[in-house]
Amino acid sequence: MTIGRVNPKFTLEAQGLKGLGKIHYNLADPALVELAIKREEAELGLGGAVLVSTGKFTGRSPKDKHIVVTPDIKNTIWWDNNAKMSQDGFHNLKDDMFEHMRGREYCVQDLVAGADTQHAIKMRMVTELAWHGLFIRHLLRRPDADDLNDFIADYTVINCPSFKADPQRHNCRSETVIAMNFATKMILIAGTEYAGENKKCVFTLLNYLLPEAGVMPMHCSANHAKDNPVDTAIFFGLSGTGKTTLSADPARVLIGDDEHGWSERGTFNFEGGCYAKTINLNPEAEPEIYATTNKFATVIENMVFDPVTKELDFTDDSLTANMRCAYPMHYISNASKTAIGGHPKNIIMLTCDAFGVLPPIARLTPAQAMYHFLSGFTSKIAGTERGITEPEPTFSTCFGAPFMPRRPEIYGDLLRDKIGAHGATCWLVNTGWTGGAYGTGSRMPIRATRALLTAALDGSLSKVEFRKDANFGFEVPITAPGVAEVLLSPRRTWNDSADYDAQAAKLVKLFTNNFDQYMPYINDDVKAAAI
Repeated sequence: MTIGRVNPKFTLEAQGLKGLGKIHYNLADPALVELAIKREEAELGLGGAVLVSTGKFTGRSPKDKHIVVTPDIKNTIWWDNNAKMSQDGFHNLKDDMFEHMRGREYCVQDLVAGADTQHAIKMRMVTELAWHGLFIRHLLRRPDADDLNDFIADYTVINCPSFKADPQRHNCRSETVIAMNFATKMILIAGTEYAGENKKCVFTLLNYLLPEAGVMPMHCSANHAKDNPVDTAIFFGLSGTGKTTLSADPARVLIGDDEHGWSERGTFNFEGGCYAKTINLNPEAEPEIYATTNKFATVIENMVFDPVTKELDFTDDSLTANMRCAYPMHYISNASKTAIGGHPKNIIMLTCDAFGVLPPIARLTPAQAMYHFLSGFTSKIAGTERGITEPEPTFSTCFGAPFMPRRPEIYGDLLRDKIGAHGATCWLVNTGWTGGAYGTGSRMPIRATRALLTAALDGSLSKVEFRKDANFGFEVPITAPGVAEVLLSPRRTWNDSADYDAQAAKLVKLFTNNFDQYMPYINDDVKAAAI
């Protein structure tokens, strides 16, 4: 039985999925909310929000993502960073999953990845869970209703959490699997209810496809000055570094919060919504994001709530510290209607330094920017991946290693060329710890970070006096409007300067050891900037 609007030449049956039960094609938000509650996948929250739990998987499973080895791609993949799956393994997985799906009810959303029509990819998302359909309807871009009549996807994602993979038969690691087959243009997800896998597999796909078109795919948020899309800023960073929070600046226009491309025409969002962390979400510091948590159809993932009043508890991380809300972009009042900006004028690289060593902001030369982009230093925040319970210092190249199918130098060279062609001021911003390492120091005050970013973006920060950092060689402002001078000198925030020096030496050594892997692939300017 088929419900909803679909191209009759592009049904699931036409794609080889035969014998399924009821299929809901391209339902709108109200129908998906109703279906999720009717099927007891979710509860109705305040304002019509959708309250869900993802069970034991409350974060991504990066070690369970596999790329199928086919002749056309085997020499283009960064296999040191991506697990292999044989063609036979994928064939068995597909056959077994399709057999498992027979007679069952599914939701289909036909969507688009990419606001720039020249580089957009049509995606079909098939989900076992109705709320997953709602989630991805928020996170990707919705075609016009009339376009659904002849919609044919470039790639298809099938997400079936109730199916458990067989590592031996399917050539994977565990019962959980994200299998990407670029040759057959199909992605299979099984064994996890965590919704983030839906969007991140699409991001990984774009990270593979777009460089061939000269487009730089970026794990970043972006905004631009009001009434001036040319004044665009991008914010690189892993989960928990502040991409979503810091780009949602009421004084600027939000292009997007997580995934963008940089083409020959400028910056464009891949997505149509946001997936924001809600742990300790503050209505005063982040009013726009906070307001989405009680709006209709916002997906509230893994938050503790009062069973009677449905009031959310933003401090209770007993389910996970990776609690999130997913909502369409238009829920943010200052969101761009086009999701397109100019070539970045400022590039901000966000890091969450659990060592408490890095300053709250530093200005980078182009060579230093390449060094820190390839290094991708941060700290994994509790909950963003399975098994992470406290900040864990890590190097994630290009600020997005889990989503990079190609070697990092491919992305580094693209970024270098675009900075060279269009010019941009580059900054390193630490949203992590100050006054000590994790456990003794405190998180960088968000008000200070916002003040520093405002000054960087309006140009006033470039006019102050800078000092050269003794450990990393970049420039650090000595003063900044609205920020205590002591905060700009991390060593002064520690009770014991010797302890700071020891911690700094440890961090410098980690940087040096990590960067050795890139030395054969980089030019002399970047080598000279290396620590």
